[in-house]
Amino acid sequence: MRALQTATLLVATLGAGLMAGLFAAFAYAVMPGLARSADRTFVQAMQNINRAIINGWFLLPFLLPVPLLILATVLAWNGHGRVALPWVLAALVLYMAGFFVTSGVNVPLNNALDKADIASGKGDTGDDDRDRAARAAFEGRWVTWNIVRALLHTAAFGVLACALLLHGTAAGTT
Repeated sequence: MRALQTATLLVATLGAGLMAGLFAAFAYAVMPGLARSADRTFVQAMQNINRAIINGWFLLPFLLPVPLLILATVLAWNGHGRVALPWVLAALVLYMAGFFVTSGVNVPLNNALDKADIASGKGDTGDDDRDRAARAAFEGRWVTWNIVRALLHTAAFGVLACALLLHGTAAGTT
């Protein structure tokens, strides 16, 4: 049971850390870099990123911590790692909050941007207005909520690291 608890906490911590890092990288590098781009470039780049990110390398570390944190909660409640239970519960709440921000705000914004009527790049009348409108409907809100989810996932990672440490310390005392 202890090995399963340890493995569950370790993999959940790694997943939370990967998500925290990804969302933080968007906050401090990707979005500020794209902010310097022309409207059409910004929209096309985000459309391409949003299409490319839906793959196993993203989905596995994004989705797997959810059932693992639920399992870690049950195992800590019933097992030897009860000292880590408050930290595991806090991580579950934080991770789920970040998960719901992603699925409830960022993904719908991504989907709306994907459907946006943007410029053809052929100099059509109204190209600049369509590009500007698509960007304006997306950028500010997406960036704000990305920072929120980055902070939530970073906090989940931090409390999971504490839970893992407490779980390991408790293992040495029994």
